[in-house]
Amino acid sequence: MRGRERGFAEAELALIWQRWREGALFPQIARELELPTEAVSYLIIKHGGVAPAGRRRSRVALTALEREEISRGIATGQSCRSIARDLGRAPSSISREIRRNGGRRDYRAQLADGDAWSRTRRPKICELAKNERLRDLVSSMNANALVHAALSTGCQAV
Repeated sequence: MRGRERGFAEAELALIWQRWREGALFPQIARELELPTEAVSYLIIKHGGVAPAGRRRSRVALTALEREEISRGIATGQSCRSIARDLGRAPSSISREIRRNGGRRDYRAQLADGDAWSRTRRPKICELAKNERLRDLVSSMNANALVHAALSTGCQAV
């Protein structure tokens, strides 16, 4: 299975980050894995030299077992409310899950679980990029902090 970074396999990603932590340089890592040096350096620089945290599901997300129960409930003709009661979930969560994944006729637990996992990777726009007012506020706070830091260290404000 291919990894999430520029087509690297998961094993390659793990080895790149392990070798980086051990102090290997970009060209050494690239040579060992027979990869372009640019690809390895891009990956490491992009993440600031720190391996990204592994993906994991939210505690509130439906699990694969819950999706199987939903599938069984649909197969036996249970209502969304009945399935929700059995799972200890809100009926709207079950209804939304079924609707989002093909409806009662086409719902398949394994496909729904894979699709849900894929949807969590969607690009998310940073709050500062979306909110101009917040961006201006943070920018002015940073400028004020820089001036304050410069003055407190004896430097002249520019």
